[in-house]
Amino acid sequence: MQRLRVDLGSRSYPILIGSRLLADRALLRRHVPQQDLAVITDTHVAPLYLARLCRSLGRRRIVEIVLPAGEAHKSAAMYLRILDVMVSNRLSRDACVIALGGGVVGDIAGFAAASYQRGVSFVQLPTTLLSQVDSSVGGKTAINHPGGKNLIGAFHQPRAVITDVDTLATLPSRELRAGLAEVIKSALIADADFFGWIERNLDALLALDPKALMAAIRRSCRIKAAIVGRDERESGERALLNLGHTFGHAIETATGYDSWLHGEAVAAGLAMAAALSVRTQGLSPAAAVRIVNLLERAGLPTAAREVSAARALELMRIDKKVKNGRNRLILLRRIGKAVISDDYPPASLRATVRAHFA
Repeated sequence: MQRLRVDLGSRSYPILIGSRLLADRALLRRHVPQQDLAVITDTHVAPLYLARLCRSLGRRRIVEIVLPAGEAHKSAAMYLRILDVMVSNRLSRDACVIALGGGVVGDIAGFAAASYQRGVSFVQLPTTLLSQVDSSVGGKTAINHPGGKNLIGAFHQPRAVITDVDTLATLPSRELRAGLAEVIKSALIADADFFGWIERNLDALLALDPKALMAAIRRSCRIKAAIVGRDERESGERALLNLGHTFGHAIETATGYDSWLHGEAVAAGLAMAAALSVRTQGLSPAAAVRIVNLLERAGLPTAAREVSAARALELMRIDKKVKNGRNRLILLRRIGKAVISDDYPPASLRATVRAHFA
């Protein structure tokens, strides 16, 4: 088992990465000591892992909450449904919420934990590559609004992130590829050597090679844990983790959260960020070609032709990263060096959007 730490003083917590962790009763008892538990999962994950987890948790009061799967259900209605179940079962402030699933489950379960009785304990058990390398770490919790993605939420750090890599064996190929977008994003932000490693090991990752997956998860989590430890609430450096996301969130919102996976939208956003970085940040055209080639080798999209450029620009104007009327975008000086910038010609942004949207 690999062990990392998100260093946040009294809110610090471990990231545990290994095999058969959902069956490790002693590990679960150590990190989930509460007697009353709300296990939140979805209709894809529940048939695979819910019963196994409940057996491993032992003789406790477990309230099971199974949500419809998919980003379209990361909504206010589903959030209120979770709270209704927690209230009707009279869960107290001593309870713990367990998120068993991917990024959607982790986000909505975390937001419920953050707001129920002004905050209860929360543990992440991520089951998708995307959630294992990104969304389970850092304490961002949220639900979507028709006007934009993740507009309603809170920072609420988990007590632990327990990543059982065996769950990736049941992950559909499309979900695996979507998760690789966040792995690639991590390397682009802060580790050029890691980017080269992904280029060399992509085939092994796509083939679910356990050694390669463990290495990718560990290196991605190390990058994110270090950044979150320095900037928990995104007052500065943590915004770098949003590379590709302003473009990607516009795609997801415009398409109603039901035809693009989050990682697919991020992949297209990475290609757009690279193109804009060539125009405005001095990123070499050769580096942008490497980025696009790797995304395409991973089977990921690099444009969004079903969304109009005008609609994309409109949605980007209400993104959470807008400040003083300008989009703060995460761009690249080089592979492994991301920057936060609102100092770019608006015409360059429009040209990039027109080149990648309809």
